[in-house]
Amino acid sequence: MLLQIFKSKIHRATVTEANLNYVGSITIDRDLLDATGMIPGERVQIVNNNNGERIETYIIAGPRGSGTICLNGAAARRVEVGDVVIIISYGYMTAEEAKNFTPSTVLVDENNKIKEVI
Repeated sequence: MLLQIFKSKIHRATVTEANLNYVGSITIDRDLLDATGMIPGERVQIVNNNNGERIETYIIAGPRGSGTICLNGAAARRVEVGDVVIIISYGYMTAEEAKNFTPSTVLVDENNKIKEVI
């Protein structure tokens, strides 16, 4: 049996853009993707700390060093620029793998620059 386990997250990122007229997804700065091990196309959950919304979508890589956190398409209706979000990815693994797995958490500042990786 495979379990869906918390793999990584970007904690308390600030939404920099909401683009309703895009096809869909979340655009994330490549530096943040590298720090978490998240990849373009990966399914993520976005938790909006400002309004309680929970959204699932997939990742598009944004410009490196830009601090971009942009909700696209229908998800853009669930956030406002300046909202604080948590972006979470999950992975499937066996119970044995899960016992030894350590997720990564990236803490960011108000400009979505990496403060700490834990």
